[in-house]
Amino acid sequence: MKRLFFSMLLFLGTTGITEAQSYKIVFKLDGATDSVLYIGRHFRDQFQIQDSARRAKDGSYTFQGKKKWNRGIYALVQQNREKSLGDFAIDDSQQFTISADAKLTPSTVKVKGSDANSQMFSYIATWNDAKQRRNEINNRKKDAATKEQAEKEEKALIDQMDAYNKTALHPKKSVLFFDLVNLFEDADVPDSIQDKATYFRAHYWDCLFSPENRKKWKTEELIYTPDLYKKMNYFFYGMLYYADSDTIIAEIDRLATRIGDDTLLLRYLFDHIEPRYYRSTRNIGWDAVWCHLAGNYYLKGRCPWATEGTLHNMRYNYNRIRQSLIGAHGQELWMADTNQSSNPEDWISSHRFPQKYVILWFWDPDCHHCQEQSAELKVLYDSLLTTPNRPFEVYAVGYESDIAKWKKYVKDHNFRWVNVGGPNVNIDYQEAYNIHGAPTMIILNEKRDIIMNKVLPIKGLLRFLEEYEKKNKK
Repeated sequence: MKRLFFSMLLFLGTTGITEAQSYKIVFKLDGATDSVLYIGRHFRDQFQIQDSARRAKDGSYTFQGKKKWNRGIYALVQQNREKSLGDFAIDDSQQFTISADAKLTPSTVKVKGSDANSQMFSYIATWNDAKQRRNEINNRKKDAATKEQAEKEEKALIDQMDAYNKTALHPKKSVLFFDLVNLFEDADVPDSIQDKATYFRAHYWDCLFSPENRKKWKTEELIYTPDLYKKMNYFFYGMLYYADSDTIIAEIDRLATRIGDDTLLLRYLFDHIEPRYYRSTRNIGWDAVWCHLAGNYYLKGRCPWATEGTLHNMRYNYNRIRQSLIGAHGQELWMADTNQSSNPEDWISSHRFPQKYVILWFWDPDCHHCQEQSAELKVLYDSLLTTPNRPFEVYAVGYESDIAKWKKYVKDHNFRWVNVGGPNVNIDYQEAYNIHGAPTMIILNEKRDIIMNKVLPIKGLLRFLEEYEKKNKK
């Protein structure tokens, strides 16, 4: 299946300084005004500054010194250190000059002394031109009078650029920039494949881990390319954004297997995804992904970079969070209602209701979002009071230390569900259900197992229970 890439910007910063060797890299940028520019390497979505040069009287910037840069593609970073003018190549050539406009626009670049940069900027300029032509074609496709001709031109452009790529990116041509393009190329999905999305996901990492590509680059070089960061970011938070936890876990394990004993690359992966899944509020069940990372990798000694302090905290959070994962059995709460009896025999259980489902609703009367959501939940609850087969009971835990304020709010708003709160409780419910903010909703099924541990929109609550019923019919 032919594909046209209109965003072919692959950058690589590398590590390591070896034997002493003078280098001199000159940028002549027509109209540039920054008093100083930097050479930096990419690490994730940031820059690590490596060198600096001040603007000379003739407007040029000269970077020079006695060291040998490892091959790679580095960023020319602006004075604010937050933005890059663009990227350039460093290979065996350590002395070269790049002339361009102030924005380092590829089509304006002229290079002296570096064939790698000549080929890189020429390639990018060609694709930028193709992108502009594609945009013009797309505009003409919107007009019925020019649509047919525009579609023919589009097909011709795709064929042209596909042929160009086959020549420029020939695997036998060992050219720095083109090696990187091949390394991060997407999987090519055959036209015969029906489920293209699944196929693409299954082969997403093939180019990066192919033997011929992988041997060209050391891990300490790969981790300094923004393309590795972008590729991981898109995979986990683009392609897998709506995936369930089991699917995400399977993909993590599959990728970890391909990485093998490459500890540096495994750390790059886990440092990237572990914080995002920890206490994630974005998607249902993502906390199970974090528990899998913690329980099957960190706490089993497979992450030697983790400190004892990190492992200690992770073990504590792992033991706490896994108790509230979807599928875990909900711990039974016994709490005093608004009468605040200190006698445990008067306390109310969270599990002993005739309704099939129990909604544990942890809320705070001072929380504006809690107020809004509680009001919506009240409308739904009250509408079902006369229903003989009301599917759920609400066990509302007042997340408020001021007992008088909580009781007044319950009374003023006539909450007719089960209201409990205060210090009279059998266990620490914050620990038991990993409560770290309000509102929090936990839904228990008829076995009082957890089937939801995120706040659902109240208007979608009944639909969620209906879908759960369909999926879990015996």
